[in-house]
Amino acid sequence: MNNPIQTLKRDSLTEGGFAGLKEHRLVKDPKVFGPQENNDGSWPGLGRFVYLADARFMPHGETHMHNHHEIDVISVLVDGRISHEGSLENGKDLIKNEVQVQRAGGEGFSHNEINPDDEWNRMIQLWVLPEQPGQAADYKVYQPTSGELTRIYGGDESNQADFPSKTKIEVAVLESGQSITVDETFLAYITRGKGIANGEAIENGTLVRGDALMFEAIDNVQLIVVHNSQQ
Repeated sequence: MNNPIQTLKRDSLTEGGFAGLKEHRLVKDPKVFGPQENNDGSWPGLGRFVYLADARFMPHGETHMHNHHEIDVISVLVDGRISHEGSLENGKDLIKNEVQVQRAGGEGFSHNEINPDDEWNRMIQLWVLPEQPGQAADYKVYQPTSGELTRIYGGDESNQADFPSKTKIEVAVLESGQSITVDETFLAYITRGKGIANGEAIENGTLVRGDALMFEAIDNVQLIVVHNSQQ
């Protein structure tokens, strides 16, 4: 595939954090965070996708209870567990590879994500601006299907998408030799393992962008892919 890519390595950015976690913020879109926010090397988003943070929770660390309005918050668990508290599905626990989607809408929600264990865990958080304001709050958990892209956000309302949007987010859990393709402008973040993206080797902690993607895993991989059907 003759589609060049650009890459951003997580560890090239300064690690920050708050409360009980440390994090690298790789995507901060100027339409939410302001035009100066990318001076640290982070990238703008794609479509209505505006934020990506790679977070490590300290043992028994937590975000503390806080509120969101008119933002969709997607959490992808890479390692460990998360105990979820909040106004939506209070008491839900997430395990490795599971994805939690919370839509704030006009109703809004409050939440606290907690590491219940004695070891550090790792979770990716993504934010998407809703296309339609004033919606009711909603919540869903997904378990990605091994060997393929699992849609966890976006798609056509006519196809009964849970969270319809032109901006789509999918998660792939792959074994060595398995591959996926995306034929739209994309951002992809590899959170486990390594592989070949459009002929270029990438590894855990690398954000990739380009016009189309062909990715092949060369060991066990978790990959988050954001793509957009309206340029």
